[in-house]
Amino acid sequence: AIAFAGGGLIGFIITIFRIYPIKTLNIFASSYIWLFQSIPLLMLLFLSGLGIPRLFSIDINPWSAATISLVIFTSAYLADVWRGAIQNIAKGQWEAASALQLNFFMTFRLVVFPQALRFAVAPTISFLVQIIKGTSLAYIIGFQDLMLLGKRWANAPVVGSEPFIVFPLMAIMYFCLCYPLALYARRLEKNLN
Repeated sequence: AIAFAGGGLIGFIITIFRIYPIKTLNIFASSYIWLFQSIPLLMLLFLSGLGIPRLFSIDINPWSAATISLVIFTSAYLADVWRGAIQNIAKGQWEAASALQLNFFMTFRLVVFPQALRFAVAPTISFLVQIIKGTSLAYIIGFQDLMLLGKRWANAPVVGSEPFIVFPLMAIMYFCLCYPLALYARRLEKNLN
């Protein structure tokens, strides 16, 4: 939830920078998106949880490292999804709003955003599912999550906690988290269309 909310906020700002008619902001936003989409989430987790703390001799707890990595990763992808939804709106909409003397932000808020929302909802919720599954990688830096718990259970010397029992149970838990979101995305997209 934190990764989605924080990444959504930063992603929205990056999206505005990407479509705003100032070239410097466009270049910054494009570079941000390109950089953080090019780095795998696992590498971001390693860098924020192990690399940067060791390089600068600082202590970052796994919760903060996982949060930073997931927020950055999410913001880059959501910014690109939302930019695509906005660019899917016909240029004539921008031109008509300009003819009515609406500035960029009024055009965006009143004309473009309501239409782009239809195109953005399903991929946004689908990416939320990806973030939920992506949190399973955070155990690598010691983040206490479902995956780390499952790994401990699977390695416990207790009868019935074998990996071939524990990991399928974890897969079912992830499925129970993700499948309702996928159904919700489908229904929401249908309602918006």
